[in-house]
Amino acid sequence: MQTVLTTAAEQADSKLHYTKRPDRAKFSASTLVQTLVLGWLAHPDATVEQLSQSAARVGVEASPQAIDQRFTFATAKLLQSVLESSLEHSISSDGVAIPILQRFTAVRLHDGTTITLPKELRQYWAGCGGRTEARTAAALKCGVQFDLLSGELTALDLVSGRTHDGALPCQQAPLPAGSLRLADLGFYNLQRLAELQRAQVYFLSKLRPTTTLSAPGLPFMQLASFVAEQASSGYDGWVVISKQHQLSARLLIEPVPQEVADQRRRRIRREAREKGQTASASALFLAAWTILITNAPEELLRVKEALILARARWQIELLFKLWKSHGQIDTWRTEKVERILCEVYAKLLSMLLQHWMLVIGCWNYADKSLTKAAAVVRDHACELASAQARAERLSEVLETIQRVLKRTARMNTRHKHPNTYQLLLALTTTDE
Repeated sequence: MQTVLTTAAEQADSKLHYTKRPDRAKFSASTLVQTLVLGWLAHPDATVEQLSQSAARVGVEASPQAIDQRFTFATAKLLQSVLESSLEHSISSDGVAIPILQRFTAVRLHDGTTITLPKELRQYWAGCGGRTEARTAAALKCGVQFDLLSGELTALDLVSGRTHDGALPCQQAPLPAGSLRLADLGFYNLQRLAELQRAQVYFLSKLRPTTTLSAPGLPFMQLASFVAEQASSGYDGWVVISKQHQLSARLLIEPVPQEVADQRRRRIRREAREKGQTASASALFLAAWTILITNAPEELLRVKEALILARARWQIELLFKLWKSHGQIDTWRTEKVERILCEVYAKLLSMLLQHWMLVIGCWNYADKSLTKAAAVVRDHACELASAQARAERLSEVLETIQRVLKRTARMNTRHKHPNTYQLLLALTTTDE
């Protein structure tokens, strides 16, 4: 934390020549970065008055007006440089205490989230435009990869909003042998899955409704036809996916209750309407089954385990919710575009530091509540700011955070609708 908020900030200052007159400047690059990052960590909707208080905690007497004057494109560039430098650091726990996850060397989740920006920022981050040009001319997409087992944030890609999920750098990043990759259909790429298979990496993925496949003794056919003819009551067997790519994978098919199928069909129709399209007949038909492919053998991953483990992919959606709903990385109280860009970078930095503290403080707890844990970190952000100049005091604050997390950052057990961690833990306590 000190390296990012101090050393990396000063190195960025030297590279960008940000501070023009160091002998007369009220802020150094590091105290400005600390002011903004820790100020918004404590108060995601902070006013300039609250940021002025944050400055005082890091040892700088600055008026709210002086803070407001620091919101420039040069400051945004400084914060972006520090954010990029922070990704060079790797923070991980010993591993969450869930046995099914511990079967793998890592459990990597991939996904992306988009921050819509004012159209004036399109020269920095171009959006998709489309039917709502005024609102999507500028957008920043954050591609994220993190390890569900150790908590390590292994990638944070910052790309233009028009970038497809499949083109995110984290999509091509090498994964450790023996790890498991979980990603949604935005990352579905048969060539990439074949590369992972050659690298001895396991994958667990959904299938596109238009997929063609072949089982032993059968010709290639559309997925919907295969399900109707061969797997309407379920399936677990090795097949070849796509006549072109010839990917060998284990196909898992499980019928779902009628209410689940109906719910899925409503979502499919709604999403099609939003895009001005007609819902696909094959997608509506296949909504009655959960369909997955994996290259993990049955002795490593049974059907029941795979179906529950696939649900764990939503943990990355919970991470995004934490960043957006609680960290407010996509909301601001200004129309000044320079400040908005500064705020986005500073809040992303604050979320990265928060994630590091959650990893060290509570990631190994199976029943951790990231929402409760993040609230604990925010409650102590002012103390973190005051302790930045003293390593011993900073260690004391971090130890306090860790003690509080141990006692308060836990989920309540649910009986009617179990939490994901309860379902994953139950796999090791039933019919081995």
